[in-house]
Amino acid sequence: MAKKESFFQGVKSEMEKTSWPTGKELGKYTSIVVTTVLFFLLFFYGLDIGIGRLIEIIK
Repeated sequence: MAKKESFFQGVKSEMEKTSWPTGKELGKYTSIVVTTVLFFLLFFYGLDIGIGRLIEIIK
């Protein structure tokens, strides 16, 4: 039981050392992630459509 308490005390200690992003930074990072995901979604969708049409032409 003492090991479990020691573990959680260590976790709490490390969490206090963590620097958390501000609300403004969090919004910025979130918009970057969403934009990147949308870019790759469109890129791979276009690639999939292009390869599909290429395969149809070859048949």
